[in-house]
Amino acid sequence: MRDYQKLDVWKKSHLMVLYVYKAILPDFPAHEKYDLQSQVKRAAYSVPLNIVEGASRRTEKDFAHFLDNALGSVQELEYACFLAKDLEYLEENKYLEIYKMTGEVKAMLIGLIKHLRP
Repeated sequence: MRDYQKLDVWKKSHLMVLYVYKAILPDFPAHEKYDLQSQVKRAAYSVPLNIVEGASRRTEKDFAHFLDNALGSVQELEYACFLAKDLEYLEENKYLEIYKMTGEVKAMLIGLIKHLRP
């Protein structure tokens, strides 16, 4: 079993979730509470949750599977934020910051997945 808190990708994804909660979600209109806002929230916290769950698996293959799920969630978050920007729920500077964060997390996940899969 791996200590997920020692994984740089988990640390970065946790900071990404905090940014989503503190900077992005408060900007959404009330009518999006159960729709796009909820989707953004679930996609964001799914990333570190999948890393945590995968870290508890015995094999590298199983761990990589959960990292694949995390990668899908970060892609989903990236698009949902792009949509929020185009719907004018999200300011350009906040979009650029979350886009940068998702890109960094994606790159780290891909690197770790490649390391786990020969």
